[in-house]
Amino acid sequence: RDVNYGWLIRYMHANGASMFFICLFLHVGRGVYYGSYNMIETWNMGVVLLFTVMATAFMGYVLPWGQMSFWGATVITNLLSAIPYIGTTLVEWIWGGFSVDKATLTRFFAFHFILPFIITALVLVHLLFLHETGSNNPTGLNSDADKIPFHPYYTVKDFLGVLILLMAFMILTLFFPDILGDPDNYTPANPLNTPPHIKPEWYFLFAYAILRSIPNKLGGVLALILSIVILAFMPLLHTSKQRALTFRPITQTMYWILV
Repeated sequence: RDVNYGWLIRYMHANGASMFFICLFLHVGRGVYYGSYNMIETWNMGVVLLFTVMATAFMGYVLPWGQMSFWGATVITNLLSAIPYIGTTLVEWIWGGFSVDKATLTRFFAFHFILPFIITALVLVHLLFLHETGSNNPTGLNSDADKIPFHPYYTVKDFLGVLILLMAFMILTLFFPDILGDPDNYTPANPLNTPPHIKPEWYFLFAYAILRSIPNKLGGVLALILSIVILAFMPLLHTSKQRALTFRPITQTMYWILV
C-alpha cells in the first residue's frame, strides 16, 4: 500500500493464486481422466503437493487481516476442535493463545513464507518421479514406439499456452482485480462484528460445501479430508484394463457429470 505500484503487486499476488488453482485443478482433472494415478509414486507426490498448496493458500488468505480473513481463520481452525481429547489444545496451540490474534497472524505469515520453498522441493521430486515413469496420454497406451522431438513441436505449443495464460492473468489483474475476491475483506478484522455470511475463496468452495452439507462437525471434517485423500486411493480402486477414460464411455459420462 505504501510503495510505488504496491497495489499492482498485491493484486497480482491475489489473482495469481486463483490462476494457480485453475491450472492445478485442470492438472488433477487431466490426471484422473488419463489414468495417471497408475503411476503411484508420481501421483501420491502430487496429492502431497495438493495438500501443501492448499495449506499455503489458506494461510495467505488470512494475511490481509480483513473480516473474511479473520473469520475464515476462526472457522477453519476451530474445525480441529472436533478431534477427540486433543482438539481444543491443538486449536489453542495453533492460535498461540485463546483466539485468533496477532500471534496467529505472525505464525501464518512465517508458514506462508516457508511453505513455497518446501513446495518447490516437492515439485522437483514430483518431476523426478515423472522423469522415471514418463508422461501419460489421452489413450492411456504405451507411446514409447511413437515419439517426436520435444523441440520445436512442444516448445512452441507450451510457449503459446503460457502467453495465453499470461494475457488472461493480466486482463484479470488490471481490469477486473476484485472480481474473484470478497468486498468484505477490505473491512479491517473486527472480532466483535461477525459478517452475515462467511465464505472462503472460490477455490475452497468445494470444501465449504462439504462442511455445510454435514451437520456434525467431526463428520464434516472427516468428509473434507476424505474428499482429498480419496485421490491417493484411486490406484487401488482402478480395476479396468484400460488406463484412460477414452475407451470407457460409462465412466467418461460419470466423470463429466461430476465436473
